[in-house]
Amino acid sequence: MSEFQPAPSAEFQPAPSAEFQRARSAGAKQQREEAILAAAARLGAERGIRQITLTDIAHAVGLHKSAMLRYFETREQIFLRLTAGGWREWSAALRQELGRLVPGDPAVTVARAFAGSLTDRPMFCDLLAQAPLNLERNVSIESVRAFKLVTLDEVSAISAELHRVLGLTEQQCVDVIATATSLAGALWQMATPGPEVAALYRSDPRLAHAVVEVGPRLTRVLTALLSGLGA
Repeated sequence: MSEFQPAPSAEFQPAPSAEFQRARSAGAKQQREEAILAAAARLGAERGIRQITLTDIAHAVGLHKSAMLRYFETREQIFLRLTAGGWREWSAALRQELGRLVPGDPAVTVARAFAGSLTDRPMFCDLLAQAPLNLERNVSIESVRAFKLVTLDEVSAISAELHRVLGLTEQQCVDVIATATSLAGALWQMATPGPEVAALYRSDPRLAHAVVEVGPRLTRVLTALLSGLGA
């Protein structure tokens, strides 16, 4: 499956000068929120989550920055909602891959399924890194609660497949998923430095170790972890 995107109904790209009228019904408000999420996802995929401001998102949907507060409390809440959606989409894709495996398949096969499904979703990897660093820190407790409940549900669903294929315990499954997602987020940040730093890495052979290939390294680490767990 492709990188997480909001639902097709959210694909809304008004002219830069367009001004939304205030949403006056629940349906209109939901449509407006989906348009905001779609714009944030597009900008985040293009420029990286850290570079996107609330003003950028407001401009993309033709809203004044102050009007955005009718729909989302902060930019962090917008991206936290996208992270939750990313968890659902990634979990579904990974479980589909794991569903093709049979009990007793080698650990490296499971590791490749994790690594491949994560590297296919670069913006989700970016969001995974940003969520604990800042996205959970400038939102309401209820927003954090809603996000954590989504991740809890998806971790449980993935764990069921890991148990079926590898016979891991519940805690072992949680450890594997936490390792995969946290490492994918960290490695993605390392693999996508700024242009000047990237040029430095390419120019000096002594810095070749700093050039990270996310998929292969994630596969190696997860294979070692799963093998150590006796999978």
